[in-house]
Amino acid sequence: MFSDPEQNVAQLGLREGMKVADLGSGTGAYSIAAGVRVGHTGHVYAVEVQKNLVKKLESEIKESGVLNVGCIWGDIEKKGGTKIADNSMDAVIIANVLFLSEDRMGLIDEAKRILKKDGKVLFIDWQANSDGSSPNIGLSPNNVIDSEMATSLFVKRGFKFLEKITTSDHHYGIIFTQNN
Repeated sequence: MFSDPEQNVAQLGLREGMKVADLGSGTGAYSIAAGVRVGHTGHVYAVEVQKNLVKKLESEIKESGVLNVGCIWGDIEKKGGTKIADNSMDAVIIANVLFLSEDRMGLIDEAKRILKKDGKVLFIDWQANSDGSSPNIGLSPNNVIDSEMATSLFVKRGFKFLEKITTSDHHYGIIFTQNN
């Protein structure tokens, strides 16, 4: 039912030495996958909103043996809330978090603020079932953000649709870039 973070991150084109922010990183599955891709000279910032998840995130990262991932407790919906410098990230990952967001535009704006001008966003979210109902994860149909709505939100904030990626039956993925 869940999407494969390693497969999804592989489609982003990360390379050795890149800097990546994983906004709303949860227990770090995407952060760890990105950490492997950017290698020893790269760095991943795993930013988690829920304070109680940060300890679990730190534990999961330590257990993985991926040493280039750092944890940040921060507000991903507020300008400067991630504590990451402006225009410093080669890529931003937003996976399974926008549907939970109270301030969706704030989240997208924070991603834009920290992203380099030629950077990319990997966006993954839940897809409604073929009958329009929500996936069976306790998610309200009102919270499901379809790919057209997500694209519209990102484009309104100055991003350009780059491509859809292959994910899973219950998710969709889109790569965006800054619209210079």
